Amino acid sequence: MSSAAGAVAAALEAAATRLGPMARAEEPIGPRTTYRVGGAARLYVEVDDVATLDRVAEVVAATGVPTLVVGQGSNLLVADAGFDGLAIALGPGFGGVEHGDATSPSGRPPTGPVGDAGRAWAQVGGGARLPVVARRLARAGLGGFEWAVGVPGSMGGAVRMNAGGHGSDLAACLVLAEVVDLRTAERRAWSAAELAFGYRRSALGHAHVVTGAELALERGDPARSLALLDEIVAWRRANQPGGQNAGSVFTNPPGDHAGRWVEAAGCKGLRLGSAEVSAKHANFIQADPCGRAGDVWRLMAEVRRRVVAAGGPDLWPETVLVGFPAVAPVGGPTEGRVAG
Repeated sequence: MSSAAGAVAAALEAAATRLGPMARAEEPIGPRTTYRVGGAARLYVEVDDVATLDRVAEVVAATGVPTLVVGQGSNLLVADAGFDGLAIALGPGFGGVEHGDATSPSGRPPTGPVGDAGRAWAQVGGGARLPVVARRLARAGLGGFEWAVGVPGSMGGAVRMNAGGHGSDLAACLVLAEVVDLRTAERRAWSAAELAFGYRRSALGHAHVVTGAELALERGDPARSLALLDEIVAWRRANQPGGQNAGSVFTNPPGDHAGRWVEAAGCKGLRLGSAEVSAKHANFIQADPCGRAGDVWRLMAEVRRRVVAAGGPDLWPETVLVGFPAVAPVGGPTEGRVAG
């Protein structure tokens, strides 16, 4: 065993002792993702309130155990060997949605988009599912979040990656996010400016847990918002595949579409073992039932290689890779977005 592996093993043992029955060993987390493939976390804990999360953060800060925050798993690919660390999930206690007019619970007047009918706010728990939130806000006549009906993730994950679609993203309406830093056990509010949103990214890292978010929205017409939800859902069903996938595999190059390059390189329908590039949308990879995460990972690498060989850009994964070797630019040094 290497010194690094020994340190992780020691940290896991210490964390397991401190967490006691709160933590479960060898909990399958691959099946919790939308790929539904991959292995287990050495330790797993589900927290249902801030006090419990604070306790977990204290253990993480004291032991240095590697962590992985698991939301709805819609942007994760977990290696077949699993994750050598502590996986943390938010329970139903973090799934609340509240909304109103005028001054928000943070004491700040809403500052987001303004319609003729005025401003409104929403407080959303970090574990809340985006499609559920979108429908609830639409029925209440709050506009500006309809795009999220087609994003199968959690609010916490949406904040961390600045999720978006259909011409908008979270940066357009977020006022602040409540965040716990697992490395320091610090809990505080991050403003939109501090989050430094960019295209599918923010200043948050793998050790940050988003427990809630405040949104600034428009007071509008419920019928109009619900009709827009129906249009978005219909478009996604017509243009994107169902089944076992994690949405867009690669981020779009500036001013372009990753799927166009994948298709131009002849990769549409390309299969490697139990994984296949979707024949419906080239920037999706489908995993077979009972398939292997390693096949998805190798297919991602092969697609990137073929696109570069065809004269295209080096496509960068939007998917967060858990337990895999670090992503390296095609033909270049190692770097990249890998958890664990």
